[in-house]
Amino acid sequence: MPESQVALFPHYFERYIINEDGKKERIRVTRRDEARLMVLHRQSGQIDMFQKNSKGEIKKDKKKPVYLDFRNILDYFDENDTFVFNNTKVFPARLYGTKERTDAKIEVFLLRELNEEMRLWDVLVEPARKIRIGNKLFFDESGTMVAEVIDNTTSRGRTLRFLYDCPHDEFKRELFALGESPLPRYIIDNRKSKDDTYHATEEDAEQFQTVYASKEGAVTAPATGLHFSREMMKRLEIMGINTAFVTLHCGLGCFHNIEVEDLTKHKMESEQMEVGAEACAIVNATKQAGRRICCIGTSTMKALETAVSADGLLKQYAGWTNKFIFPPYEFGMTNALIANFYHPYSTLLMATAAFGGYENVMKCYELAVENGYKFGCFGDSLLIVDD
Repeated sequence: MPESQVALFPHYFERYIINEDGKKERIRVTRRDEARLMVLHRQSGQIDMFQKNSKGEIKKDKKKPVYLDFRNILDYFDENDTFVFNNTKVFPARLYGTKERTDAKIEVFLLRELNEEMRLWDVLVEPARKIRIGNKLFFDESGTMVAEVIDNTTSRGRTLRFLYDCPHDEFKRELFALGESPLPRYIIDNRKSKDDTYHATEEDAEQFQTVYASKEGAVTAPATGLHFSREMMKRLEIMGINTAFVTLHCGLGCFHNIEVEDLTKHKMESEQMEVGAEACAIVNATKQAGRRICCIGTSTMKALETAVSADGLLKQYAGWTNKFIFPPYEFGMTNALIANFYHPYSTLLMATAAFGGYENVMKCYELAVENGYKFGCFGDSLLIVDD
């Protein structure tokens, strides 16, 4: 996968406007639902890449074939099929602060709150070698948001106690106001100039969030869901396609490469999840009717495969999952999947390969590289269906 094919921004096009000074200015217009789409028919191995007309002929623009885009996903589904979404909401997990006395710059990445009353948080720090138990970290110029390091958890992991005396809701509001959208490191590092640090913007915060996000707790977005616009969600409703929502708070384990040859020895980080009664009712009715159940992203697929019961139906579940889906795997619930094109050696790629078939998915990835598809959180998408 060439580095040039890693998407640093959501799908966009550029156009010119006349700014307030009367000068022509080029701007970037985001169209999250117009990224490219590839479709794999996992039974036959057929791969669709281009749009076709009513005669089944490939459409062309200036003699070049027109690629499928994400909106064409709806052409592969019918009324009473069900799309299952992960409605986790990303919080502004990346903070920048300074260490007491030395004023050394520190990056703190919030992972999860451990105790509301004591203001305890599980975090990662960088550079870790400078942060020891007992150190105090300052996060604003007034010095009101201060944290004390009370434990080392891993080489980069620390437990912080925030010294902020106020109601919990106010504390969270003030803490998150100091944070920024936790864009993946590979995006941050490649957006910045050589002598600068890239800081996520308000626009990044909007773009690194699904339009249906509702339950706060993720430190990275369920990437496939980023392709859905409000218009796409409305089109699902008009078509009579059901929507069900589950919650799986995506963690940084999504970005950990697999470093073992024996996949059974790879340790997944646990992620908190919940499957409610409403989602169970919609999904189970769809399955019993013999319709398609399409998981939007591998996080959704993980949640469903965690909560599927021995009788093949979805059951309510609230807890944690460290399920690692890799080939070969017998799926109990999922019969269609929309995924992004992920980085090599990632658990997300292995989950995709488990569903689509390893050789089939690798062929899709080869075609993606050859045809300039984009990879990563903001990259292009792959739909895998049964026929």
